[in-house]
Amino acid sequence: MQLSQTLSLQQRLAPQLIQSLQLLQLPTLELEQLIRQELEMNPMLELEEHEEILQEEETRDEEESPEAEEELSSEFDEEDWTEYLEDGFNMGNDHLREFEREDEQQERRREIKDTETLMDRLLFQLHMGVSTPEDRLIGETILGNLDGNGYLASPLKEVAENLNVSVKDVERVLKIIQTFDPSGIAARDLRECLMIQLTEKGLKDSLAMKIVRDHFEDWTKWRHRELCQNLKISEDALRDAFEVISGLNPRPGADLFAETPRTIIPDVTIEKVDDDYVVLLNDRFTPSLRVSPAYYALLKDPKHTSPDAKSFILERLDRARWLINSIEQRRSTILKVVNAIIKNQRGFLEHGISFLKPMVLQDVAEEIGMHASTVSRVTSGKYVQTPQGVFELKFFFDNKVASMEGEDLSVKSVQDKIRQLIENEDPKKPLNDQKIADLLNEAGIDVARRTVAKYRDNMRIPSARYRKQL
Repeated sequence: MQLSQTLSLQQRLAPQLIQSLQLLQLPTLELEQLIRQELEMNPMLELEEHEEILQEEETRDEEESPEAEEELSSEFDEEDWTEYLEDGFNMGNDHLREFEREDEQQERRREIKDTETLMDRLLFQLHMGVSTPEDRLIGETILGNLDGNGYLASPLKEVAENLNVSVKDVERVLKIIQTFDPSGIAARDLRECLMIQLTEKGLKDSLAMKIVRDHFEDWTKWRHRELCQNLKISEDALRDAFEVISGLNPRPGADLFAETPRTIIPDVTIEKVDDDYVVLLNDRFTPSLRVSPAYYALLKDPKHTSPDAKSFILERLDRARWLINSIEQRRSTILKVVNAIIKNQRGFLEHGISFLKPMVLQDVAEEIGMHASTVSRVTSGKYVQTPQGVFELKFFFDNKVASMEGEDLSVKSVQDKIRQLIENEDPKKPLNDQKIADLLNEAGIDVARRTVAKYRDNMRIPSARYRKQL
């Protein structure tokens, strides 16, 4: 019997748990829209507008007859709904204020243009294509590490270590993502990108596939004679295969971050006060909520409230209390994450990107006592105003690069140093990737030429030959 009761409770709570996780991921403006919908649908929920209302209801409660209280207590003693209601009265923000007028809200919403980027479509396909929170976290991390061409910029081992999962699990989720539209997305290099596209076109056993899979270097260097000899094919057959390959997309993620320019409204602000930093949540679009005193009174008047009405009110009460709790939990979680960012990234806040330290989701999750997937949801699609500008929260989570002095550096800080070297180079004698690597090594940063080339590509900076000015 006890086992049956436990299973029943888990089934009842699961949908609300899922909804709470979804609410945690919402940006401020989307949360505001959800609150407005809930206010329209749920009579037990209302805006907390005036302190006088609370005082009137407290006075009214004190004046109610002992007989009514006793009858209500006996009827609902098993669930103790009186305590349930009173607990739900002030679970919103501590301060009371008026919600912005509708016309003001409409005016502010005009600043934001709804756009769907390629990343939005990829995230939608991910949520449809995987079923567990762990796989979603792995998938979101993979998508977050795609470069401007749509290639996976981080080794699978690095992704696995950051998430504390196996490389096998990361590779399994990667294979799922590589079936998404556009074809070739999340490939690890050009060769894999083209092979994925050929496979999806039904050309797995074609001559074009054989060239890309087994003779890739000959193809990239246009070694026609060697290809014809090694494959024992005619020049016409080779030309046809080349035509098939040339019809593929070598940059499936070219539009990955393209979107209509829009005004970003930060969800949170980091401000310096004296020698410390404080976190300010943007509550402008998030009204304080409470349980409706009018419907509270109906539950305290069992003589004039039908059983069906009570059932309806209690159902809506449960939903209202869940929303108020979830909003407060969202606020608390955001504050914890941002405070952890402040603790670990003071150098960045003071001096900029070059001082950004490596930090992964698991680090913050352990520090604040939450799961890495929760931190991932909090940082997704939310922006913070800092002394250095506005950044998405997930910007602060970055992989590490070894330093010869023993102190790890973040990838973004190394990229910033590369950018600075290129900005200050002689345009008539631009620095090639090897020279940049040498300069970074002299500065104590252990990077190879290939790493410099990858970081430069990620920043969409052309190679030295294309930067040279006559």
